[in-house]
Amino acid sequence: MIALIIVTPSLFSLEGRTALITGAGSPTGIGLAAARLMAALGAHVMVTSTTDRILERAAELQADGYTAFGTFGDLTDEATVARIVEETIATLGSIDILVNNAGMTSVTQSGDEEAGQASSLPYHQWRASIERNLDTVFLVSRTALPHMQGKGWGRIISVASVTGPVMAMRHDPGYAAAKAAVVGLTRALAVDHARDGITVNAVAPGWIETGSQTPNEKTEGLATPMGRSATPDEVASAVAWLATPGAAYTTGQCLVVDGGNSIAEERS
Repeated sequence: MIALIIVTPSLFSLEGRTALITGAGSPTGIGLAAARLMAALGAHVMVTSTTDRILERAAELQADGYTAFGTFGDLTDEATVARIVEETIATLGSIDILVNNAGMTSVTQSGDEEAGQASSLPYHQWRASIERNLDTVFLVSRTALPHMQGKGWGRIISVASVTGPVMAMRHDPGYAAAKAAVVGLTRALAVDHARDGITVNAVAPGWIETGSQTPNEKTEGLATPMGRSATPDEVASAVAWLATPGAAYTTGQCLVVDGGNSIAEERS
């Protein structure tokens, strides 16, 4: 007997939905790729970054025929987060989907000032890493959640990393701790808000070929089972799926997108 599989397009459609995507200022980053894919699936999007370069990204999306807007500010500041969320709601009418992509990429191999062993890492540098990579997720999620609760529907997807939740790099305790905590926060929010019709998930990328990828990171990508780094679009596809109606029964999960690197036992 041959089973007939019927694919329902609505399971993958974001028509009528609105999305706030943070950390989308880079023209080659995961944030912009996620915004572009969600817009292609029908969502109206607001993209953010820390500087006004985000207005260029919004203009690029508009030039592609999508409904997109941009705003900028420091997401470690409560008042700024409140302003950005309210601006998004005023512009788009609601926030149905939140993608927490803002944060600092781990770049210890290129001399990041927040890198170092815990025994020698100044406390203010530790705090800076936690604020940038964890507190931003908490603040934006906390501010957006009541609006999703009011509608009885919502999607929160946070971009974590394999660093922290799955593995670790040398001399990178702050980033690893923050990204691991993002997954813990994801699970806590998922449990608290499942009955509100809100799913909360994380995506953990491995080596990604963005414009900021260092030569060492590119070399590491070549050593994965797939022999390459991922493209931002390949991470964005996981983010976008978690936002769709078809992912309605998936919550509290951390989806690893690393080309099998974290499961490869042999390295030589």
